[in-house]
Amino acid sequence: MAQRIGQKLKLSSIDELLGVPSTEGTVDLDVLTIYPFENHPFKVIDDEKMEELVESIKESGVLTPVLVRPDDEGTYEMISGHRRLHAAKRAGLRKIPAIIKEMTNDDATVAMVDSNMQREEILPSERAFSLKMKMDALNHQGKRTDLTLSTEETKLHSATEVGESVGLKRAQVHRYIRLTYLIPKLLDMVDTGRLALSVAVELSYFNHTYQQWLYEYIHENGMLKQEQLLDLRQYRDDDSLTQEQMIEFLIQKKATPQTRKKITITERKLNKYFPAYYSQTEIERVIVGLLEQWKASQESEEK
Repeated sequence: MAQRIGQKLKLSSIDELLGVPSTEGTVDLDVLTIYPFENHPFKVIDDEKMEELVESIKESGVLTPVLVRPDDEGTYEMISGHRRLHAAKRAGLRKIPAIIKEMTNDDATVAMVDSNMQREEILPSERAFSLKMKMDALNHQGKRTDLTLSTEETKLHSATEVGESVGLKRAQVHRYIRLTYLIPKLLDMVDTGRLALSVAVELSYFNHTYQQWLYEYIHENGMLKQEQLLDLRQYRDDDSLTQEQMIEFLIQKKATPQTRKKITITERKLNKYFPAYYSQTEIERVIVGLLEQWKASQESEEK
């Protein structure tokens, strides 16, 4: 649930949403009456950690109740606890401790994302779809609660709030959300570390047919260079290319030697920023140091 303090949207914690400590007000629900959150973006995988959770539940039961909301058919939608429910079923449990909470669709989405963002390991695809879901929910809440903001202002405000809640800048939030426009094969390459986030974002602007061709090119010829993608930008809104034309373009750009950049900074320009007593070595050290800081900030934004 969201509440407005001045002009800033403040997101309540899960405990605040529940209104009670997590160990109170629980009921035992039949595991078969609980179904996953619609379009749940976080994967439930039978990996080593899941095996550990199953063994823990066999020994001690489910110690932390799941959070669900009721529907009109006597069943419940899972908000927080998908992995625990899966492990409980594998451990042979028929019932699981749960807290039942009435929630709007927007509040349920925010609570689902916030609770799962506490995981130690989150795949880029999981982060991308969850951030998009939360931002869409906040956009919807913003439209209902603040009629003074334009649609664009609401989106910017929501992106800022989403970023602050997970330690990301607004620009980083938008970059992750761009991943939701990728075809599954390219998105899987991002999750497995075979495709850099910056390259994936660039690919996301092409239609799905072009993305499929680009995936096939990468699969057969190796990773694309940044220069190839930048030159391909002119075809983002052009669907007239054939696959043969695209491949020919990429091969031509790959074979074209890159012109070395030559940048000259006159002494007059440098004198605006450095005292006269600075030596050439000292000036170079300052410039290189500032460039290193800039490079580090760019890399941090891409993570």
